[in-house]
Amino acid sequence: MVRVGGRSVGWVPPLLLLIAVAVADANTGGQFRMISWIVLVPGIAAAICGVWGTAVYAVLAVVTYYSVDSAWPHQYQSGLPDFILVAVGGLLATLACAVRMRGERRMLHIRDVADTTRRVVLRPLPPGWGGLDHAAVYLAADTEARVGGDFYDIQPGPHGTRVLIGDVQGKGLGAVETAAALLGAFREAGYHEPDLATVAARLEARMMRHRCHTAALGRSDGDRFATAVLVGFPPDDPGAVDTVVFGHEPPLAVGPHGVRELPVTGGLPIGLAELGSAPPPVRRLPLAADETLLLVTDGVTEARDRQGCFYGHAEEVARAAAIDARVAAPRRLVRLVRDGTLRHCGGRLGDDTTVFAVRRRGDWKQPKRWP
Repeated sequence: MVRVGGRSVGWVPPLLLLIAVAVADANTGGQFRMISWIVLVPGIAAAICGVWGTAVYAVLAVVTYYSVDSAWPHQYQSGLPDFILVAVGGLLATLACAVRMRGERRMLHIRDVADTTRRVVLRPLPPGWGGLDHAAVYLAADTEARVGGDFYDIQPGPHGTRVLIGDVQGKGLGAVETAAALLGAFREAGYHEPDLATVAARLEARMMRHRCHTAALGRSDGDRFATAVLVGFPPDDPGAVDTVVFGHEPPLAVGPHGVRELPVTGGLPIGLAELGSAPPPVRRLPLAADETLLLVTDGVTEARDRQGCFYGHAEEVARAAAIDARVAAPRRLVRLVRDGTLRHCGGRLGDDTTVFAVRRRGDWKQPKRWP
């Protein structure tokens, strides 16, 4: 637990305390005996050392106690009661360390499970995946959970590369389940369906099926919905993108000439289609080769400072792009928005936060055949 230069030095503090107590007791008068303080040594070892290390310090504490105490005349010795105190204290410290180590192993196992779940829901994206330069930052509001209701993915296919980013209403495992269901539907429909409107309809249908399933289980979270942005990069038009907005923050196009919000009409969130008269429209909009699409969730747009003011990521990106056009690169852009969000809210995220940036690679060509 205590490391310096990559090496464990957890054994040093108990050793220093052991030496300090022994030396102090030897150099104080017979009326002031402090050798029984050595019981603190295995207690400290139990907090920062392993089980065997703690057991060794428990034995050293008993041996040191006996050696130092025996060196005094009989009338000044602490005697048997304190000897029992040191021995029992060492035994209890060793048992406490064993309990701590078992709890740490359980915690690490749970963290591994959470990391595996995160990799399944938010699968790693290879560099240049789908002909896109991309970068993403995901920050869970609950740092222990490590995964939440935000989701994003890139799915290449014979009908172009599709991108999805979204935010499931609510928190907890129910939100993770819903995000996983939507991503599964997107990965299949985004590959097979030639029309982006059909992909959007498949997402709505998958949400309804998922809600029916959770309602049949008797759960109270069967009315979830999700805001999202669905983007298609058509292979026959390298200067444009198709977009569908489900009640989400519109994408920003960031390039050397500034920042602009794509003029898309936002439809209802996924799962609330029955409240509207028509599905969200598909808009084809121009996107220059040197422009990057910036997509964020409400963890960015609703981040507040101490005065309750919202974070204006578009304004900050515009200022940074005016100073240095290279900020439009996906990695730099994501880093800029992430750092700005955390700085604005003082590191206190009120919601899951995702920053996702994509742009076409100049050397990418549509494959002639797909498996």
